[in-house]
Amino acid sequence: MKVSIKSNRDLAGLKAIGKIVGLALREMAAQVRPGVTTAELDAAGARVLDRHGAGSAPPIYYGFPAAVCISVNEEAIHGIPGARVVQPGDLVKLDLVAEKDGYMADAAVTVAVPPVSDEARRLVQCAERAFHQAMRVARAHNRVCDIGKAVEAEVRRSGFSVMRQLCGHGVGRAIHEEPQVPNYYDANARQRLTEGLVITVEPIVAAGGGRGVTSRDRWTVRTDDGGWSAHYEHTIAITAGEPLLLTAA
Repeated sequence: MKVSIKSNRDLAGLKAIGKIVGLALREMAAQVRPGVTTAELDAAGARVLDRHGAGSAPPIYYGFPAAVCISVNEEAIHGIPGARVVQPGDLVKLDLVAEKDGYMADAAVTVAVPPVSDEARRLVQCAERAFHQAMRVARAHNRVCDIGKAVEAEVRRSGFSVMRQLCGHGVGRAIHEEPQVPNYYDANARQRLTEGLVITVEPIVAAGGGRGVTSRDRWTVRTDDGGWSAHYEHTIAITAGEPLLLTAA
């Protein structure tokens, strides 16, 4: 299954939930500071969703035990919020998929808590640069593999690693839809991008080798060598020109 924008109703619905996701991430990011717990950040995101009549999708569809995936330092994705206290120098990844009126959007940001190391700062900047490089090729008639090629090239130039087990995906009516969008050049990802196709592009990069392992909580994916990671993501709609960033509030 994959979602394409086929009507003004589809576009309006995706823009609406995309804006809410963007607002929630901005509000949570503004509260990331030493002393705050990841549970408090999760509650802040949930309040924004509730205020706008939206809901977090992972608890409903996958049984995830919180509204927002919050991962810190070597944790790459799907971290469970709880009593962990944010410390100076941490990299805090906020990843939210939300739903309203049957439409879904997904985005993530990495917040660096001052004072951060030079490597951590460069890692965060690399993930964002890789995303923007991908936006140059994420347009109709190019192929899915062109996105991964652009991401991987930027990450390698920066001296970091792509976490190859983790990738972007179609989104819109379900959390994960076709196509998968690898963050590296995959010769099998030959599907043409078509106008109206809705996908996430989400570089997930690491300072070490980039291999991920699942923690004992069965949700959190962390790097196996302890290297820190960064994550940057938007839900986009493919057009003939620049893609439409649906989660850019």
